[in-house]
Amino acid sequence: MAKLSLLDVYKYLPQTNCGECGEVTCMSFASKVLERKYKPTDCPPLVKDEKYRDKLQALSKLVAPPVKAVVIGKGNVAVTVGGKEVMYRHELTWHNPTALAVDVSDLDPPEKIEEKCKKIEAFRVIRIGQELSLDLVAVRAASGDPNRFEKAVEVVRKSCTYPMILCSLDPTVLAAVLRKPEVADSKPLLYAATKENWREMVVLAKKYQCPLVAFEPTSLADLKSLVLTIRNAGVEDIVLDPGTYTEGPGLKETLNKFVMIRRAAIKAEEEGLGYPILGVPAVTWLDGGEDPVKSYEETYLAAVMMARSADILILHTLQPYALLALTTLRQNLYTDPRKPVAVDPGLRTFGQPDENSPVLLTTNFALTYYTVANDIEAQGNTCYLLVANTGGLAVECSVAGGQLNASVVKSLIDESKIETKVKHRKLIIPQLAARLKGDIEDATQWEVIVGPRDSSEIKEFLKKVWPPEKN
Repeated sequence: MAKLSLLDVYKYLPQTNCGECGEVTCMSFASKVLERKYKPTDCPPLVKDEKYRDKLQALSKLVAPPVKAVVIGKGNVAVTVGGKEVMYRHELTWHNPTALAVDVSDLDPPEKIEEKCKKIEAFRVIRIGQELSLDLVAVRAASGDPNRFEKAVEVVRKSCTYPMILCSLDPTVLAAVLRKPEVADSKPLLYAATKENWREMVVLAKKYQCPLVAFEPTSLADLKSLVLTIRNAGVEDIVLDPGTYTEGPGLKETLNKFVMIRRAAIKAEEEGLGYPILGVPAVTWLDGGEDPVKSYEETYLAAVMMARSADILILHTLQPYALLALTTLRQNLYTDPRKPVAVDPGLRTFGQPDENSPVLLTTNFALTYYTVANDIEAQGNTCYLLVANTGGLAVECSVAGGQLNASVVKSLIDESKIETKVKHRKLIIPQLAARLKGDIEDATQWEVIVGPRDSSEIKEFLKKVWPPEKN
């Protein structure tokens, strides 16, 4: 996909600077479109005025990502997958994090299905200020019985708010469930259309307006042919499943297919392959049993697939170590490399500090801040914490690059009005910023105390130096 310029977008805009979109100029709106903060339809004149209809269509096509974005579910819990524009995240960024689904089987009793669904939705971890969670529930029609599958779906629907993936290669089984308005209206992902059943699956996808998986593990040529057939039949929201193999040459072939699909979509702009990719690490458990080793195998398989462009992964395990590893990896992969993860600078309080409480300093790099904040809270410290704006850089980096300096600290002290909250003038800085001690003292007239290197040592450090009268 060729890199677009501002003028490439601007020429399709009204160029009237009307301001209806909230931006002052059309050029500003164009820049936000390139940053994916706005869509072409966010320009009111393009939408309302008939004379701009052709421009709207042309602009929408121009900025459409080579990998189509597909929405599963509806409302606040809807999940968007795909929408990728680049092969590697450092070229721009990766949009729409990999959706993690956990499977349930209609062979399990309702109580077990309900219990697993509640565990799926209950998994939530806060890391660097962001909530990590799962996204989907994959309901497998392992029994092949429409009535049993229908009951399992009903249990899932009532015990979990997440969107569903309805898994069956038998169209009659899926049709039995989709007849229920509450199921069809939730816009589940239908898994899956094959060379044998695609006609019936297309009918279901069109009738209920649900996204559809195209499953063809034989070859990419056959997969592309199947996708084009489905699309020409009227289904636009398609997800690709090229098959998942877990060992030896099969695993190598699986990963190669993932890469080739994404490369064909982005580099060669092959429309038949420009769709989200689905992987099924849960096949690790196909031979039955509950061997713990399988959970490890499934986890590393899912991790490799995620790094190789998988947009949806269907898992079986609910082991905390597996889910934590995968959600953490996902968070790291889908962090925008163009801007550091930062928190707002300013003053934070811990406990109920008073005029005699210590004042500490850190930077607004999110990982640094949350590590320091969590350690302070866990240790039960009562203090003030000044968070300096270093552009999202860590302490050592910002000291070396000049983003953390005496002037920044002085401005922070003035703006936070910390001098009105404490009667002392003592500031504890990180050990990695020790070289700034003299400059900060000259600029602020505060006494600077060089603190520990690691925030886990803050409690013991404060016992030695605070309150100062004990020294």
